Amino acid sequence: MSQSSRTLVTGASGFLGRAVVTGLARRGESVRAAMRRPPPFSLPDGVEMIEHPDLAQAFDWRPLLHGVDRVIHLAGIADAGSGITAERYDQIDRQATARLAAAAARAGVVHFVLVSSIRAQSGPAADHILSERDAPAAADDYGRSKLAAENEVRASDVPFTILRPVAFYGSDVKGNFALLLRAARSRWPLPLKDFVNRRSLLGIDNFVSALAFVLGEGVSRGEIYAVADPGPALPLADIIATLRKAERRRPLLLPLPADFVEIPLRLIGRTDLWERFGGDLVVDPGKFMAAGWRPAHDTRAGLAALVQAAASRSASA
Repeated sequence: MSQSSRTLVTGASGFLGRAVVTGLARRGESVRAAMRRPPPFSLPDGVEMIEHPDLAQAFDWRPLLHGVDRVIHLAGIADAGSGITAERYDQIDRQATARLAAAAARAGVVHFVLVSSIRAQSGPAADHILSERDAPAAADDYGRSKLAAENEVRASDVPFTILRPVAFYGSDVKGNFALLLRAARSRWPLPLKDFVNRRSLLGIDNFVSALAFVLGEGVSRGEIYAVADPGPALPLADIIATLRKAERRRPLLLPLPADFVEIPLRLIGRTDLWERFGGDLVVDPGKFMAAGWRPAHDTRAGLAALVQAAASRSASA
């Protein structure tokens, strides 16, 4: 990327946005960080901050895009959750993305990177290894809004790359992985030994490297990539065991047939919750790696590094 270029990062105050802004700034790139309100942390030196209204509102994107030639669009609803209406998903994920992509096309942006979700392609579980060759089969309002946002970008005439990442892990992560991390850090034995379902994950540093790659490579223009750590997806039991081993602790995993969890959840209408924790969701990032992306580590090494980094921070505090 040339020194004269500038990248607009939306959603810059969130978990992903903070990591992306920091990673790009460390590479010496010019970054404009867009967000709804000032963040509770300091931005790296040289990063320009700019605020905007709620994405549900229509507003003028031109001031945010002035002098910008690349956009990384992270802002949106981060995950499927109870109490969020289909209308809200559509407002934030589809309509706001459509307005930004159209404005970016008019402003002459040369590369628009949409960070979508693997849920645009699949429900919370899949009975086969997912890749971009699969026809999109979004299964809920969240996934459908992400897929609709992708279609808006493709129709906008802005040069684009679409990334479909799986669930993230990293410092200060939220959502389902945060629950797993808290469980792993507990001192209690966990009845998860029989949970052999596999879930692909994506380390935040691998994700930042993915964005740096697509920004620097014209080969990614017009493409959609599923993004996950390389190597085998770990069973849920192995994820807990890996996290505990990194803390020099025994796994302390007890046997419990998965049916004892699955059946009650299905009976109370929480099949979605079961599928997020007990179902398989394995993603093949082979297309992206064939294009030239070189992730730094697989999931097992990434989880161990996460625990070790947390321990180092605690020791120096």
